[in-house]
Amino acid sequence: MASYQAKFTVGVREMGSRSWWVVLLIVWGLPSTLWAQKPQPKATSHLRQLYVQEQEQKLTPANFDLRFFPVGDRYQRHWEQLLWAVAVLEPEAPFVLQALDQILALAGAQPLTAGQRQIVRSALQVSHQLLLHRPQAYGTLQERLRQIAEASPDPEWTAMAIAALHRSGISRSELYALLGALPRRFAHWARHAFLYTTVEQISHELSRPPLPPLADLLHWQVAPQQVHLFVFCQSDRQELCFALLRDREGKFVHHQGKLWSVPLLLASIHSLDWNFYRGATPQGIYRMEGTVPQPDDSLFRAYGQFELIKLFVPWEDGVQAFLPPQKGKFQGDLQAYLQLLPPSWRHYFPMQQTYWAGRIGRSLFRIHGSGEAPDYFRRVDQRRGEWNPTLGCLSSIETYDSHGNLVRGDMPQILQQIRQVGNGKIEGFVIVVDLPEPMGVEEIAKIATNRASN
Repeated sequence: MASYQAKFTVGVREMGSRSWWVVLLIVWGLPSTLWAQKPQPKATSHLRQLYVQEQEQKLTPANFDLRFFPVGDRYQRHWEQLLWAVAVLEPEAPFVLQALDQILALAGAQPLTAGQRQIVRSALQVSHQLLLHRPQAYGTLQERLRQIAEASPDPEWTAMAIAALHRSGISRSELYALLGALPRRFAHWARHAFLYTTVEQISHELSRPPLPPLADLLHWQVAPQQVHLFVFCQSDRQELCFALLRDREGKFVHHQGKLWSVPLLLASIHSLDWNFYRGATPQGIYRMEGTVPQPDDSLFRAYGQFELIKLFVPWEDGVQAFLPPQKGKFQGDLQAYLQLLPPSWRHYFPMQQTYWAGRIGRSLFRIHGSGEAPDYFRRVDQRRGEWNPTLGCLSSIETYDSHGNLVRGDMPQILQQIRQVGNGKIEGFVIVVDLPEPMGVEEIAKIATNRASN
C-alpha cells in the first residue's frame, strides 16, 4: 500500500473540508451502502483504458536511459513511476532489462544517497517479480542478483537477492553456499532481521514441519472478549484465501445456516516474501482497530469506495491498544509475542511473521477493496479471478461494469459482520495462517465443531 501513501494522507486531510453530514455518515458506518448506489466515474471502461495507456506511454527506451535520467535524488520520482509501470505491465523489453541491470549494479556501491537507495530497492522488488514471472526475458538478471547475494554490504539487499535466487530455482548446493557465507560477511548476522528471517523462512520451506493442531488455534483467545477474524491461505498466494469470524464469546459466526466466510487475496504484486517491503501479507497476529474512511474518489483506484479496516503488527505506531487493556503498541520481545499463541503453535516459525515484519518496519496493513480493473495488472492469474494483488494488504473483491456501476463489493458485508459481533466497533484480532494442504470452509467448520463438542 506504500505507493499510495502520499495520496492517502492528502485524502484524509481533505476530509476536514467535507460537510458535516458526510462525517456523520462515516461515524455511523453508512457510507458503504449509500456510495454503492452511485456510479463511480473513475470505474468506467473509458477511463480504465486511459489508466493503462498512461502506464504504457512510460515504457519508452528514452525514459529508461540512465544517461538522460541518472539514478539519483533528482530523478527518484521518475524511476519510481517507471518501475511501477513495469510492475503493472511486465513488458518483455530489452531496454527495461538493461536499465534494471545498471541500477542493480549500484547495490555494491557505497555510500548511496537516500534517493539512490530507494531506487535500488524498487529495482530489486521489480527484478524479483520479473525473474519469477518472465524468466525467459529477464533470466540474465540472475547473474546480477548472484553478485549482490555474494558481495553487497547491505543486509536487506543481500537477503532480497538470496530470496529471489531461491525462488528462481538455483541448486540447493548453491543456495547453501550463499547462506553459509553470511556469518563470514556479516558480523552477528542473526541480529540483522532481513538476513535472519530469510534464513529461517528458507529453512522452514526446506524442512516443511507439520502444521500444529488447527483446533488449538481456532479456539484460542489472544485476549478475552475480543473478536477474532481468521484468514486461511495456501502457500501459493495466487490462490484465494478465506476468512472466518468468531465473536466476543468465542462462537463462530453463521449466516443462513452456514459458517460465515468471505474470500480474500493476500498476494504481493511483486511475489515477494513477507519479510520485505511490498511483500506478501505476513502470517501471525494483527491487532484490528478502527477504519479509515474512504468516500473521496481521488483514492478510489487504490482502495475502492468503502472503508478500510486498519491492522497493526507488533512495534507499529498508531494503535491505541494492541493488547487490551494495556494501552499502546506491542513492543515486547519475541517470547512475549509467542505467549499470545496457543502452546502448540509457539514453535511454528510462520506464526512469528507479523512480529518480525513489525521489527523490520513494515506497517499500514489494511483490509480493503480495489477500484483498479482486474486487467489493470497485465499478468492476470486465473486462480485469483477478479481480485487484485496488493503491496501487502488483504484485498476483497470489488468490481464494476463498463458504466462504473458496482457489480460486487464484499467490504460492506465484512464491515457489517465485524461491527455486529463487536458491539458496533471494528476491533479485535486478525490471525493469518497458510495451510500446507488446500482446505475448504466446510473442513475448517468440522474441526471447529468437533473441538466445540468435545
